[in-house]
Amino acid sequence: MKDLGQICREIRELTLGSIYSIGKGHVGGCMSIVEVLATLYFDEMNIDPTEPRKAGRDRLIVSKGHAGPAVYATLAARGYFPREELQTLNKVGTNLPSHCDMNKTTGIDMTTGSLGQGFSCAVGVAIGSKLAGDGAVIYTIIGDGESQEGQIWEAAMYAAHRKLDNLIAFTDCNRMQIDGMVDEVCSLGDLDAKWSAFGWHVQRIDGHDCAAIHEAIEKAKAEKGRPSMILLDTVKGKGVSFAIEAGVGCHSMNVSREQYESAMDELAR
Repeated sequence: MKDLGQICREIRELTLGSIYSIGKGHVGGCMSIVEVLATLYFDEMNIDPTEPRKAGRDRLIVSKGHAGPAVYATLAARGYFPREELQTLNKVGTNLPSHCDMNKTTGIDMTTGSLGQGFSCAVGVAIGSKLAGDGAVIYTIIGDGESQEGQIWEAAMYAAHRKLDNLIAFTDCNRMQIDGMVDEVCSLGDLDAKWSAFGWHVQRIDGHDCAAIHEAIEKAKAEKGRPSMILLDTVKGKGVSFAIEAGVGCHSMNVSREQYESAMDELAR
């Protein structure tokens, strides 16, 4: 396995740098999925940055659209486009809009942003891959706050009905959303039991342990006849102390020069 720890640090640095370039952004929800992004793009997925639209490639659809900057940083680190382009995040004329857009950004497999819809798209892409017989694995990431959307559960039901064993989903269980703690806004209850009841193969792991993520993906790939959900226990703002200390406030936050420089020193240790 590659040095995913170093890659995670690099992705965090690139993500924070791009958000700092515009002074504000979704620091918390970006940092909580860095390990799964690094594991997918640098260890698991059948992809080729020189042929980003290659038929039969594995695909990732990030339904929790606020995490776009982390996805862009990962793509840049993987060689899909120059790292310098990250400094254009959300600026006029950019190819890196606030939410992922497959028509603008090289390497983005599906436009997302409206919560719940990306997950439905992932189900559709998995069906298409099955029909094409291309052998691709379709990955998708949703948020725990996003899981309050009814569309998530409609898609979950249909994916199980279609026995989409080529679909591997992750829930970023960082326990926070824009308005407060998930349990206080609208509790998800026993999420493991819910996904099991909907006919999915379910695992729960430490979402910041790349080796555990790798092992869970391999188990999911071996599961036949049903889709897989991997619940990631994560920390919103992971790796960046000022974001963690902000709690719910790190959903979208201003980033000062002092905070940026302090965080970069922290990540370099």
